[in-house]
Amino acid sequence: MARRVRRDDSRREPARRLALSILVLGATLPGFASAETLQDALAKAYQNNPQLNGERARQRATDENVPQALAGYRPQLMASLSIGLQQVRNQLPDNSFQSAGLRPWTIGVTVSQVLFNGFKTANSVRVAEFQVRSGREALRNVGQGVLLDAVTAYMNVLANQALIEAQRANVNFLRETLAITRKRLDAGDVTPTDTAQAEARLNRGLADLNSAEVALAISRETYAQVIGQSPAGLVAAATVDRLSPPSLAESSSVARNENPAILSASYDVDVATTQISVAESSLLPQVSVQGSASHAIDTDLTLGTKRTDQASIIGQANVPIYDGGTAASQTRQAKEVASQSRLVLEQVRNQTRTAVASAWATNEGTKVALRAAESEVKAATVALEGVRREAQAGQRTTVDVLNAQQDLINAKSRQIQAQRDRVIASYTLLNAVGRLDVRTLGLNTPDYLPDVHYHQVRDAWHGLRTPDGK
Repeated sequence: MARRVRRDDSRREPARRLALSILVLGATLPGFASAETLQDALAKAYQNNPQLNGERARQRATDENVPQALAGYRPQLMASLSIGLQQVRNQLPDNSFQSAGLRPWTIGVTVSQVLFNGFKTANSVRVAEFQVRSGREALRNVGQGVLLDAVTAYMNVLANQALIEAQRANVNFLRETLAITRKRLDAGDVTPTDTAQAEARLNRGLADLNSAEVALAISRETYAQVIGQSPAGLVAAATVDRLSPPSLAESSSVARNENPAILSASYDVDVATTQISVAESSLLPQVSVQGSASHAIDTDLTLGTKRTDQASIIGQANVPIYDGGTAASQTRQAKEVASQSRLVLEQVRNQTRTAVASAWATNEGTKVALRAAESEVKAATVALEGVRREAQAGQRTTVDVLNAQQDLINAKSRQIQAQRDRVIASYTLLNAVGRLDVRTLGLNTPDYLPDVHYHQVRDAWHGLRTPDGK
């Protein structure tokens, strides 16, 4: 057992040294106290991203479908008031006329209650509930996409900053090489061709540095768009492989059960299937009851009345016989929509399975690419030092030195890109299986709970103010 522990410690030692070196390096950098980690950036994006907040508002609007459907169970109350002026002129049998100016007014109240509507209300409530569940998964899917965009924006800024530093070091090296070459030209050790080649490589390095600066400016703006503020003091980020399933088969299994796109599409199938019952309700009898009461003044003097009070309770039953084929067409249409939703679900499952396999392969590939890039940088560094010493001894030309330096800067660029891809690929895999969320990542921010707003409005009988739902 003791031997196993020592072997595990030996595996963890490089990671410990790397973490320690990052901390030591960060402590020497200006503004380290205000450094922003990837976790901080993700928390800010989760709170401030306008796309995600807009999707939350859409979900709160979807919640309102439930109380609207439940309204079918509740009575409808209507009050009415009419008042006006009326001039009456009647001709009597003796051809005389009788005139009167009336000020009639009527006040009344009507209460209507549906007793049976072919189960339309019950099925409409089910449709609304399924829409809410589908919307929650769609919201979770958007949240995952925003977090992945935030990771990409964060790593792009880090990578472009590192590329600029590498390109600046390259430009400094090329300037030194050009200065040395000019001195050697004056001494007659090299030809003007060597000087021209050094100048050409320096200009290429300046162009590459400019491209890296442009890329950094673009990535900083993208960062501000996704995160909600400009980047400042970003530090190195780690992968999240520990949060993903350990195998491709298990990743695919988890995705089938947890990926929000699949869950949302499955609820859409439930919505479409229940809509068939809603359409069929038009073919069933409708039963309702209506009660009314009214009070009228100055109705008609010729009838010898001045006030009329009325009250009534009326039950009504309607049995559809033929409506021109509308209900039948709507039912057939709903069945076709349900068939389409099932096919969409199958398509989403296939796309998710492909996405998981692609993300798994990419994540594994980035591990190999990063190890190769690190080895390439080490070898290119050794090669450059050797070529420079050989050039000083007259065994190598200026072009050989320039080529070795170009090989090194290319290797460093690939290493920086591999480090960026390594982190993004691990988060992409977590997104594909459906676990890229606040709770799994352990972000220091409150989790948005859509069911809070849902319960606030579900049984609301009145009120125009919108609850915050947070």
